[in-house]
Amino acid sequence: MASRTPARPRSPHLFAGFMRLNYRWGPHMLVSILHRATGSGMATVGTLLLVWWLAAIAAGAEAYAEFVDVFTTNTGNLNILGWIVGVGLTLSFFTHMSNGIRHLFMDAGANFELRRNRMSALAAMASGVLLTVAFWLYVGMN
Repeated sequence: MASRTPARPRSPHLFAGFMRLNYRWGPHMLVSILHRATGSGMATVGTLLLVWWLAAIAAGAEAYAEFVDVFTTNTGNLNILGWIVGVGLTLSFFTHMSNGIRHLFMDAGANFELRRNRMSALAAMASGVLLTVAFWLYVGMN
């Protein structure tokens, strides 16, 4: 039986010793998971809302008013559910878009150095938050 060469790296899912991982968690790993989660979340929630909205429009004015009432107050402003869905979808959109731009650079061969990769991961997450705040400030001012 061949023995393992100590200099050869192990797979990330294997343990080195008792309960000690070979790889450390980093922002580049988190942004990868966020990219998948935001894409799936937008697809799922967005599709359900679109189908509900179209069905409400097709069913008539009363059904559409009921749809609008779920997300707004009597004055027409967003209620708590409207804020959660609205901010959640825009945060998902901007985070997903920022990470998509990050991946375009990686597809071109850039950002594979660990330091730059981590910085671009942090920048993608931060820009998602900043763009969401800027969007809702802009919407609130108009």
